[in-house]
Amino acid sequence: MQSEALLSAQGITKIYADGTVALTAVDFAVRPGEVHGLLGENGAGKTTLTKILSGLLQPTAGKILWRGKPARFSSPREALRAGIGMVHQHFALVGPFTGLENIALGAEGNGLLLPMRAETIRQKLMELAEASGLRAPLDVPVEELPVGVQQRLEILKMLFRNVDLLILDEPTAVLTPQEVAELFPILRNLVRQGKSVIFITHKLREILSVTDRVTVLRRGRVVGVRETPGTSVEELAQLMVGEALGGGVRRAPRPPGPVLLRVRDLRVPGPQGRSAVEGVSFEVRSGEIFAIAGVQGNGQSELVEALVGLRPWAGEVEVLGQSLRGKSPAQIAALGLVHIPEDRQNLGLILDFHVVENSVLGGLKPFLDFLGGVRWPRATRFAQELLQRFAVQARGVRAPARSLSGGNQQKLVVGRELSKSPRILLANQPTRGLDIAATRYIRDLLVRLRDEGMAILLVSADLDEIFELADRVAVMYRGTFSGVHPVEELDREKVGLLMGGVALKEAIG
Repeated sequence: MQSEALLSAQGITKIYADGTVALTAVDFAVRPGEVHGLLGENGAGKTTLTKILSGLLQPTAGKILWRGKPARFSSPREALRAGIGMVHQHFALVGPFTGLENIALGAEGNGLLLPMRAETIRQKLMELAEASGLRAPLDVPVEELPVGVQQRLEILKMLFRNVDLLILDEPTAVLTPQEVAELFPILRNLVRQGKSVIFITHKLREILSVTDRVTVLRRGRVVGVRETPGTSVEELAQLMVGEALGGGVRRAPRPPGPVLLRVRDLRVPGPQGRSAVEGVSFEVRSGEIFAIAGVQGNGQSELVEALVGLRPWAGEVEVLGQSLRGKSPAQIAALGLVHIPEDRQNLGLILDFHVVENSVLGGLKPFLDFLGGVRWPRATRFAQELLQRFAVQARGVRAPARSLSGGNQQKLVVGRELSKSPRILLANQPTRGLDIAATRYIRDLLVRLRDEGMAILLVSADLDEIFELADRVAVMYRGTFSGVHPVEELDREKVGLLMGGVALKEAIG
C-alpha cells in the first residue's frame, strides 16, 4: 500500500502548546490518480492534518513520505514547490486584480513585470484551462466574477504551479448546485490526467459522488478507510459520530399564524454606492420557516444586518406591528427579534472571553446589581444551565470560547439568543461549517421552535437545509427576490437555476 502512495502520512501526532491533542498516530495515504475524501466532525483533526500536509504546521511526531521519500515542509511555499497545493474555503484572491494578475502573483520569474512574461503566462493558462475544463476569464477583476468562477481560478493557480496533489477544503460550500455539477467532472478529468485530489466536505452524498476512497477521522484518530463504491451515507455518518443517526428532520405541515415580521420595499446600500438589496418585500408568520436561498454575496448578509439594526436601510419594516425605523439593535431585540449571525466567531462571540461572559453578551440587564456591576454568581448559574439545556460541550463556564469546537460555539450562540424568549428568529447560515451531528441538532431545534409558534427567517446556501426546513422559499440574486414560493412548488434544479441568475420563467417553467 505505502509503495503505491503518492503521499503517505505515517503516525502523525499533533499536540498544541496548550496541551490540546489534535491528532494521534494518524496514518493517511493518497494514491496517484485518485480523489480521496476526508471526513470528520468539527474538531476531528481534518484541518490540522491538511495544514501539516500543506506545510502550514509541523507535526509533533510521525513522518510524511512524498513520492516514497521522507519529506518535511516548513512552509506552504515548500509544499507547493514539491507539488502539493491547497485551495482554502475562503479564497486567497485580490478582488480588484484580474484572474491573470492573481495567478501570476508570487509566480517564479517576476510575475507580470515583463510583457513577454505576461504573454507566456497567458498562453500556459489557456492551455491548462483547455486541458482541465477550468475555463475562466483572465482579464476581468475577480470581484466581478461569480464564486464558482473564482474557485476555478484558484484551482488554475495551483495547476499553473504544477501541483500533483490538490487539497480542496469544503470546495462546494458556496457553489450553486449547477456549479457543483460542473466541478465534479473537472476533478475527474484532473484525475485522468494523473493528478490526485484530497476532497474535504461535510456533505456525505458529495463524497459518494466524486471520491474513490474516503478516510474518516474522529477525535483525532482514523476510525475507518473505505473504498467509496463499497460504503454508504449511513456507514460514513456512523463512523463520523460513533453511533447510528436517525432519519432526517420531520417537518409536519401546519397552518401559519399571524404575520410577525413584515418587510416592504427594503433597500440597503452596498459598497461603492451600489445597492446590496433593492426593493425586497416579504412577510414571516408565526409558526413558519421562511427561507432565503442564494449563493453568498447576493445581498443576504446586508438584508439581515439591516433587519437587526446593524446597517442603514430604506423602506418599511415592522416587528409585531411596530416600525423598526430608528431603533437600535438592543431596542429591536427587546421587541422580540433575535439573530444568529453567519460568522459565529467574529460576529457571535468574543473568542477570548469565557463561556460565562459570552453567555450574557447582549443581555446583561438581568445580571446587573443596583450599582451596575455584574452579578457573576447569577451569570455563572445561567451559563451552566445554558450549557446543559443546549448540550454545549465545554471544559466549563470558565473555558475561553475559542476552546470550543465550531459546533459547540454555534450551540452557545443559539442558546444565548433563544434564552431571550424571542418571537422572531433570524438564522443566517446556522449550520455552515458544522459537522453532521451539530447540523442535525440545529435543524431539529429550528423545526421544534417553528412548531411552537416562532417565526423563523432562515438564510442558507445549503439546498438540503432549505428543502428540509422551509415552508416558503425566496431565492435572492443580486439584491432582489425571484418571488416567494411554497417549498412544494420547487425542486433543487429550479432553485439552483434561480440561485445562478436564470430568469424566473425559464427556471420555473
